[in-house]
Amino acid sequence: MDLTVEGKIFVNGFFENACLGIENGKIKSVKKILKSDNHYNFKNKLILPAGVDIHVHFREPGFTNKEDIKTGSLAALFGGISCVFDMPNTKPQTVTIKTLEDKISRFKKKSYVDYGVYAGVTDSNIDNIVNLKEKCNGFKVYLGSSTNSLLLSEKNLKKAMQEISKTGKIVLFHAEDEELLKKNKTVETGLIDHVKNRPSECEEKSIKEIFQVSKDINVKSHICHLSSIEGLEIMKNRSSNISCGVTPHHSLLDFENIYGSSGYYKVNPPIRSSFDRESLFNSLKKGVVDILESDHAPHTKEEKNNDFDRIPSGVSGVETMYPLFLYLVKKDMISFQRVISALCKRPAELLGLSKGCLSEGFDADFIVVDFKNITRIKSSNLHSKCGWSPFEDWPVLFPEIVFVRGEKLIDENEIQVNQGFGRFVGA
Repeated sequence: MDLTVEGKIFVNGFFENACLGIENGKIKSVKKILKSDNHYNFKNKLILPAGVDIHVHFREPGFTNKEDIKTGSLAALFGGISCVFDMPNTKPQTVTIKTLEDKISRFKKKSYVDYGVYAGVTDSNIDNIVNLKEKCNGFKVYLGSSTNSLLLSEKNLKKAMQEISKTGKIVLFHAEDEELLKKNKTVETGLIDHVKNRPSECEEKSIKEIFQVSKDINVKSHICHLSSIEGLEIMKNRSSNISCGVTPHHSLLDFENIYGSSGYYKVNPPIRSSFDRESLFNSLKKGVVDILESDHAPHTKEEKNNDFDRIPSGVSGVETMYPLFLYLVKKDMISFQRVISALCKRPAELLGLSKGCLSEGFDADFIVVDFKNITRIKSSNLHSKCGWSPFEDWPVLFPEIVFVRGEKLIDENEIQVNQGFGRFVGA
């Protein structure tokens, strides 16, 4: 074996004092005792699967003043994420074979972590969906307008889903109803106005439409960033081929407890009430919600300090998601089992990856955490280019060491490899 790793390992839902044997980037063996010439003993530190973030916006190409693949993937790595999936609302938008190939080429040169890309679905490229499958990991559909989004008309939803079903790929939805968004559009001066402009009714109506259209179509669907109690109630009656996710900002923040520069918390769908926040978090705890996804969508401080109505929607989060929830585990607010399922195991299953689990045959992607080493989020210490976080000063547990495919990429807060280490996880 190339190396062996010893410590308190999260195996089959529980911690065991055990060893991982790693060969060619894969976990070859999990046993009580293993040795090799290259042996790491992490003693009482916790060894957990690295996370998989199915929802990031690394802003390249087109908006590299906000973020780029190098800084975004570095942030992911320091946050314990070994694989990311990038959304198509870049410039140009990722809606053709050419733009998909360009984005994959950029990731190949710059990414520290493994990666996949989604193709956007618009009214104009529906007939080309089957061809796009050769270069993408899945498809993204925006049913409501968002920052630089690619809108699909509701009238074309059924045809789009029928075409996607031919590819065998997953389709991810930004579920807000466009007609209701237009109806509610007024000038915004703060977060409450933003919620009024994008009420939970928009999410509820859009999800119902997705359910109605997809019931006779064999396609795997994912509802991104649930934000409301109403959306949750519908999801409780979903079919087995429909999953859903929540973000840290929707499940941990509410507009009632945000003070200061509220523009930093402007996001689509909006951060809602404490009742919505509590419902989302409890549904994550109970397994009603499948996945934690960061929806990492950074903007510059200058953009976020503008007049509220002109501020672009989006927050950063790929680096802080896993550490935030590890701290919540420590405080007994959620279980290890649920966090690992939502951040590692389930996302990998949805995208067909051999990641997210410390078992034989899986990629040797794991993090080492000192469960006593609580720190606080300081934007100055984060790696995203945007330079701010909606969770400034929140307590967290960052990983001390991160392995991806059996290679130690971070040790003692230092990067150990060059950019371009990440691999495309395949179309």
